[in-house]
Amino acid sequence: MALDGVYLSLLKKEFSCLIGGRVDKIYQPSREEMIIAVRTRENGLKRLLISTGAGSARVHFTNAEIENPKTPPMFCMLMRKHLSSGKLMDIRQDGFERILYFDFDSSNEMGDIVRLTLAAEIMGRRSNLLLLDPDGKIIDSIKRVGQDVSSRPVLPGMAYELPPREDRLSLTECSREVFEERLKDNGRQELSKALMKTLEGISPVFARECAFFTGHGNEIITENMTEDQFDRLWFYIGRIRSEYASGENKFTVIKAKDGSLKDFCFCRIDQYGGLMVTKPFESPSELLDYFYSERDALSRTKQKAQDLFRLLLNTIERTERRVQNQRLELAQCGEREKYRQYGDLIMSNLYGLEKGMHEINVSNFYEEGSPSVIIPLDKRLTPTQNAQKYYKEYRKLDTAEKKLRELISKGEEESKYLDSVFDALTRAQTEGDIAELRSELAEQGYVKRGKFKGKPPKAAPPMKFMSSDGYLIRVGRNNSQNDKLTCRDSEKSDVWLHVKDITGSHVVISCPKTESGHDEMPPDRTVEEAAVIAAYFSKGRSSSRVDVDYTFIRNVKKPNGSKPGMVIFTSNYTITVRPDEELVKSLKA
Repeated sequence: MALDGVYLSLLKKEFSCLIGGRVDKIYQPSREEMIIAVRTRENGLKRLLISTGAGSARVHFTNAEIENPKTPPMFCMLMRKHLSSGKLMDIRQDGFERILYFDFDSSNEMGDIVRLTLAAEIMGRRSNLLLLDPDGKIIDSIKRVGQDVSSRPVLPGMAYELPPREDRLSLTECSREVFEERLKDNGRQELSKALMKTLEGISPVFARECAFFTGHGNEIITENMTEDQFDRLWFYIGRIRSEYASGENKFTVIKAKDGSLKDFCFCRIDQYGGLMVTKPFESPSELLDYFYSERDALSRTKQKAQDLFRLLLNTIERTERRVQNQRLELAQCGEREKYRQYGDLIMSNLYGLEKGMHEINVSNFYEEGSPSVIIPLDKRLTPTQNAQKYYKEYRKLDTAEKKLRELISKGEEESKYLDSVFDALTRAQTEGDIAELRSELAEQGYVKRGKFKGKPPKAAPPMKFMSSDGYLIRVGRNNSQNDKLTCRDSEKSDVWLHVKDITGSHVVISCPKTESGHDEMPPDRTVEEAAVIAAYFSKGRSSSRVDVDYTFIRNVKKPNGSKPGMVIFTSNYTITVRPDEELVKSLKA
């Protein structure tokens, strides 16, 4: 990820509003995360999140609601002991090093004011958070590192040592002459890699953007760079310097077309063209809060529901394999008519047959022209017994065909149901959502009903949106909620929507009753917005175009004995829309 030294310096500028504020609360939501709430007179309460996770190391303001453990960890209690009510005096950064130092004036056990420093090292898997005393010694750290693990141990009581620092140029201060000379010293190398070795505190995505602008999208080797290319590169760096100095940075998130988050940067990114989607943000903290809360929420959900994901995948695979085998058996049942015809042909030729024959050659009057057909016989049986044997085989296959068609239909319905639960699980956002899906699977007999310690997590109500025309739009979170929303909590005059032929949430537009008593369709814009919501909360979320069926609730029925979420409907219309995350979020009630 691209939380480089330059981005960290922009965060430092944003954090300057905290200077003079006092520590209000300190939390440690997880082993590698710390939240410090600082209250200031001008800006009120600001929550500063510091993460030292290998794949999510960062520091920024956050508005995300993160669950805290009932019992605070030891490091959290130590932080509260030393920094509670402490006053933030300064925030420092050495060049574009990926370390921020927060200096606090705090009272010690004797009541004296002492200067304590909180060092947030944002360095990938070596990230750490250390509390230092006035003499620069380590009071403690969120991660203790022994001498057997690293040449730079981090243990209480040891003197704090800076990580090794390479000799690189500052992006905002170096001259063109020195920059070009240092760049050429890298020899024959790709420009993006040479930039990483030349400039301090830049990320790979920024280095690639520099190379993209310089070479118009073509690969450039430093040894072969022309004067024109150096001019373009320096022009681009000058533009970035200007944005940095004026505070007009274009903070950008990079997303794949399926909505998955890929990277971010402190400037506009054009190198991916139409292969990726970019999303701008006003501030560095706003970007990081969005990027990691979206990514971590999905990661936490998947981790908490890992057993359900595994169960559903295995059950879906087993169900589909069983249905496939039943289809093969059904294809074999197509020969049953042949056995009935053999029985009839034997009975019509009894006069020429006797026990002990192993086959007969007779005219097949079931086919045009009555061609001859050879029928195998069991020489131990009489002709009549051979005919009865073929009739029995026919009845057996006929019964099997009817049973198999029923089993295949049930298997397909079960597979579709499990797929809908899996889709709902991928979109689950809270422990309550997961608990409700677990309860639904328990009711259907797929899992054992678990026992919660204390109260089980409360299930969230249907999601609510407000259309541009002022119509309430409700969305079910899972199959059980879909049933309740569609069959119990909606009026017959409301409009019901669902993606066509794939799994997804039930969506209902609440429509006021008309004086005439006739059903009235809401405005086209409202229907289209509701269809976009239905497409977004479905398996087709990552598709470019999705068909959505819609009709009045009075036309939607739930068959007796059907699985949760399964309904049939008539008199429907179909609209084609593109799932749009931005539109969906803007309509959230």
